[in-house]
Amino acid sequence: MTSFDPTVEDLLRRLAPRVVGVLTRRHGDFAAAEDAVQEALLDASTQWPAEGVPRNPRGWLVQVAGRRMTEQVRSEQARRRREELVAGRVPADRRSAPGADAVDQGAHDDTLTLLFLCCHPVLSPASAIALTLRSVGGLTTGEIAAAFLVPEATMGQRISRAKQRIKGSGVPFRTPDGAEWPARLDAVLHVLYLIFNEGYASSTGPGLRRVELSREAIRLTRAVHALLPEDAEVAGLLALMLLTEARGPARTGPHGELVPLAEQDRGRWDTAAIAEGVSLITAALPRGPVGPYQVQAAIAAVHDEAPTAADTDWPQILALYGVLARVSDNPLIILNRAVAVAMVDGPAAGLALLADPPRVLTGHHRLYAVRAHLHELAGDPEAAAADYRIAARRTASLPERHHLSLRAARLAARTGE
Repeated sequence: MTSFDPTVEDLLRRLAPRVVGVLTRRHGDFAAAEDAVQEALLDASTQWPAEGVPRNPRGWLVQVAGRRMTEQVRSEQARRRREELVAGRVPADRRSAPGADAVDQGAHDDTLTLLFLCCHPVLSPASAIALTLRSVGGLTTGEIAAAFLVPEATMGQRISRAKQRIKGSGVPFRTPDGAEWPARLDAVLHVLYLIFNEGYASSTGPGLRRVELSREAIRLTRAVHALLPEDAEVAGLLALMLLTEARGPARTGPHGELVPLAEQDRGRWDTAAIAEGVSLITAALPRGPVGPYQVQAAIAAVHDEAPTAADTDWPQILALYGVLARVSDNPLIILNRAVAVAMVDGPAAGLALLADPPRVLTGHHRLYAVRAHLHELAGDPEAAAADYRIAARRTASLPERHHLSLRAARLAARTGE
């Protein structure tokens, strides 16, 4: 045994998806394997601090989780036949799990396969996110529930239903083949981006950010990038996350208040993350084909490389939004493009773009927030204050609501409204 490693939690988090993958591949039951690994992780979290981390921690977890899985099977009379079949499939030399001090010979990493399974199209985005964070991210049900502001029992049911849906669909545990790859990879990247966005700009609750979610999304995207280093969109998504997260420290004031991009102290930005993000997107763009994550990363890089807000190269950003509009159907692009148009051609031109927004945006608070900002730039404080108030009423984020309400109040005070 080695001495206790203070980073044991991170170690368990990294190993969890690999162990789930081993048991799922071996026994063909993702739901049972996931439950067994959760119990093994709990055992490790209590034993390792006292006894030391095993020389082969992955083998230890496989051994304990495998034993738990067998116990679960034995406890269910209705599944006795399956237990016998599973036991019959296991080679004799595997019936005794490797010793805790044995060298880990299992170099096969099923993390990517597990990630693809958790992001399968049979699941809704909400279920896929929860299952990904639990099975691949290693977060507990309680941690996921807290991050999404729902009761732990509710999140537990959501995860349980997701596992049952995977099981009921008969989805095999394997990495998608070449024909399935593009659509399945798109789903994986979409779920990772949703997790990141919820961490960077929380849609509800008292905090502006949930750092544990954005960091977890970056860690998982790094894992995908390590396995698919030549995929330009994977590199683009990782670059986008790094370039966006780099501004995180300056995005909130001393009391947790929202600080807009133009008012941030750029000296607080993470220069190492910016350098890595710029390097990634610079290498990815020539490889192509160019996708939405690469273009958004390029836009983020232009913002991050500007020494001041006034030095931002808005014509280049506007050109990139033109490219982005051609490769993505996300309606929120219209809002960001309107800001870029306003910075290049004046606020009236930006407002004109928002005169007839898509129906999906008409109730969105960001439409009113952007319109308010452009009205303010155009020197129309009454219209700006009115839109800021509407945006504040429609957002579920408390820091954002406070920020929008404050801007409306300041404009109203200026005009004597």
